[in-house]
Amino acid sequence: MEPIGDQRLDATFAALADPTRRAIVARLTHGEASVTELAAPFAMTQPAISKHLKVLERAGLVSRRRDAQRRPCRLEAHALQAATEWLDAYRRYWADRYERLDGLLDELQRGDDPVASPPTPEGPRP
Repeated sequence: MEPIGDQRLDATFAALADPTRRAIVARLTHGEASVTELAAPFAMTQPAISKHLKVLERAGLVSRRRDAQRRPCRLEAHALQAATEWLDAYRRYWADRYERLDGLLDELQRGDDPVASPPTPEGPRP
């Protein structure tokens, strides 16, 4: 069985895989909006936008509330936390790799031969 956190992460990435849903999320960073307002920039019907909103709601990225006749949608930014943390781990991974590559390039520019250098107490650098 998949842990609940993984299910949330899967739902988040699945919801954000569609460019229309990403555009809706981007629009909602500016504040609440109705389905009509969200549908305006797209060449699709309000029911089609509502389907996209349901996917975003199931992922926890969007919520709706009643305001008289309106049901404005709002971004639930906290739902992006797990995805941000997951992506940040890879950002750190690549930052570390680039830092190691920079060190190797610095050694090569100084004329040091990292292959012929004696190993350090921690062992040879990859």
